[in-house]
Amino acid sequence: MHTPAARQPDPSGQQSNKTSRPRQLTALVSATQVSPADDFGPQPTSRSALPDPVPLLRNLAMSTVEVLQCTRDLDGMARWVTEGVYQAIKYRQSLALNRYSITGSPPQRIPHACGSVHYSEPSDGVIEAVVLVHSKDRTRAVAIRLEGLDNRWRATALAVL
Repeated sequence: MHTPAARQPDPSGQQSNKTSRPRQLTALVSATQVSPADDFGPQPTSRSALPDPVPLLRNLAMSTVEVLQCTRDLDGMARWVTEGVYQAIKYRQSLALNRYSITGSPPQRIPHACGSVHYSEPSDGVIEAVVLVHSKDRTRAVAIRLEGLDNRWRATALAVL
């Protein structure tokens, strides 16, 4: 039901017979006209368009262990991980830095070697992997989920066990 709008006084002081109507905004583009290319979020990429994931899995595993030991800069990994993974690693690194400041001992570079890489592809453009990282006294398992986003692999989940 439409009700007429109240008459607005004319600034010149004269009576006007015009009624003011509320302006109605119309959508410039309907939802059916938006193409996937207009979406500015990360776009999934098919496995066939992505490189072999093993070198990246090895590098991410080694880099993560070194970042958590505070012997490598985290910013070098930013391109290959999502924001959530970056923030989680940054938090764990800050805990390690606090530990070093409390004990008074500086971080020491411990040599590591990358061991076996086991991965599966649960769906197109997704890799779930475990990479073993060996040091003299300890072996760590690094679990990584890679997803093809914007024509490259990006780690969407990462855990050091």
